[in-house]
Amino acid sequence: MTDAARPVEQSVPAAAPASLRRIMVPIVVFAGLAIAPWIAQFGTESFILSLLTRVMVLGLAALSLDLLIGYAGLVSFGQAAFIGIGAYAVGILASHGINGIALQTAAALAASAIFAAITGAISLRTRGVYFIMITLAFGQMLFFLATSLAAYGGDDGMTLPSRSLFLGYDLLDSDRALYYVAFVTLGLVYLACRMLVASRFGRVLRGARQNPVRMQAIGFSPYRYQLVLYIIAGMIAALAGVLLANTSEFVSPATMSWQRSGDLIFMVVLGGMGSLHGAILGAIVFLLAEEVLAGFTEHWHIIFGPLLILCVLYIRGGITPLIERTRP
Repeated sequence: MTDAARPVEQSVPAAAPASLRRIMVPIVVFAGLAIAPWIAQFGTESFILSLLTRVMVLGLAALSLDLLIGYAGLVSFGQAAFIGIGAYAVGILASHGINGIALQTAAALAASAIFAAITGAISLRTRGVYFIMITLAFGQMLFFLATSLAAYGGDDGMTLPSRSLFLGYDLLDSDRALYYVAFVTLGLVYLACRMLVASRFGRVLRGARQNPVRMQAIGFSPYRYQLVLYIIAGMIAALAGVLLANTSEFVSPATMSWQRSGDLIFMVVLGGMGSLHGAILGAIVFLLAEEVLAGFTEHWHIIFGPLLILCVLYIRGGITPLIERTRP
């Protein structure tokens, strides 16, 4: 056996643990979320369930943004606008006596798809910082529209009369039931997105991110694929908005502010771009760190901002790649 062959032999066993770690990260994340309600019984159950439900809801929104950033290279600063569309679909319909979550979700998905199709058709004709700025502009446009809706609380927002009805029953009034609805929704959307990015559609998007001219030359239209992805990401974020409205039982323009979009970008970068479960992990770390620091001081923002910047600078690629690189 030659010396040249030895490095190949040594790299084979190392590949298996790395591949296993890539599989284990989402398994551990979802297993932890699945058993969390049972652990919450030994603490302040209502608070813990509410916090973790919010974590999963924003994890769902971050996952939608990871589709754009991680697989298409599109940094949208207006993703929170779609969360607001979902939340306001619940609030507006509930104020008119339509409380069924199926109808509210259908309205949210339809409205977000239309808004994404219109804004995406314009935004995707730009690149780089211009794309970031135009998505920010569309998001802020929707934000100021929401503040002008005096009939629905205006800048102060509106309190929901009750949580949505599930199949005609008030099952979501239970914090645990709402938690598992959010958990199942997150799991199903994650699996659907995993299949999407592994399909031909996902391969075209990755190719367009690397070399759009070459993809155009071989017969694919990057613009069309990116527009479809933009619509899908918007609908997922709107679904998160439906769940967020039921979690907080309150809807306000702050839901779709540019600060919320910035939070989502931080979650994606912190967890690791282009892994999907990294966005969920980033949401978990982001919101739990926020909650812990808020318990120590009312000026927690002063600590939280620099801490996040340090994490982004020194944890190269995010938390998920760091875990996958760690040797057992």
